[in-house]
Amino acid sequence: MSDDAVVAWLLDSDPSLRWQVERDLLDASDEVWQRTRAQVAVTGDGARLLSCQDPDGRWAGGAFFPADFDFQTQDDTPGQPYTATTWTLTTLREWGTDAAALGDTADRLEVSARWEYDDLPYWGGEVDVCINAMTLLNGVWLGRDMSALAGWFAEHQLADGGWNCEWVDGSVRSSFHSTLNAVRGLLEYEQRTGDTALVEVRHRGEEYLLARRLRRRLSTGEQVGPWTDLIVYPYRAPFSALKAIDHVTAVAAHDGVRPDPRAGDSIELVRAARQDDGRWLQGYHFPGEVWFPLDVPVGEPSRWITFLALRALRRWDAAVG
Repeated sequence: MSDDAVVAWLLDSDPSLRWQVERDLLDASDEVWQRTRAQVAVTGDGARLLSCQDPDGRWAGGAFFPADFDFQTQDDTPGQPYTATTWTLTTLREWGTDAAALGDTADRLEVSARWEYDDLPYWGGEVDVCINAMTLLNGVWLGRDMSALAGWFAEHQLADGGWNCEWVDGSVRSSFHSTLNAVRGLLEYEQRTGDTALVEVRHRGEEYLLARRLRRRLSTGEQVGPWTDLIVYPYRAPFSALKAIDHVTAVAAHDGVRPDPRAGDSIELVRAARQDDGRWLQGYHFPGEVWFPLDVPVGEPSRWITFLALRALRRWDAAVG
């Protein structure tokens, strides 16, 4: 496939992806991509997810887990269920759904939703870094004042500069997974609100990852785990190569600096995964219940991954020359 054919293939997609292709790969006018984005809430996958909402504002009757999730047998359950409120809101937000389409959802969740952890109020967040990063952005998107939860990230940053969802159990060493989710959340919070109070907090977290070249132990230089090579969509909570370079190149564009060269190994890993026809394949499937599949099976050409990879490489190549 020629580059033009790949782009045409990407455009032949759900509005949730198509508007981003128009904006980020084709440099279409605001009028064009905003017209496409407006369709997300009324047709295709976005409308389908919205139709699954409960009358009380939740999805699947739960905050992070469905109401019928059996915690007694969770070790035997394949993967994390992705149907509950937090996961569904995150997907709708990342797809560019107009917050107005959700009406008074934020207010309804204030009343109906409590965290499975200690029955805490929904919009206050809980103790998990990754959950709080999603909640922070979902709240801002739906018009809530989330400044208190934003401050939580500064209060819970570890001495090495990152975060770990296991801090509540005493962990003092940061996690690649938790740290990437935290800095992604802080970047988008800054973009959505204009609040720059946590820039240095974000930079410390990004330095934690970059000092390890997005994939290696600081002490030995060994690869942290095979998951650092993952090229997968949807991103979900774990760290992956595509998710990492997506963030690193987005940060450089936002901060007005050249992308950090320590991300180069992951950039080239993703670049090398491009197939001869110009597309990328789905590299993994995070198991767990979903409302409906959000992308193709493992091994098939993925529109989402192809778009995300092309966008990150475009940012990188334009900046480093």
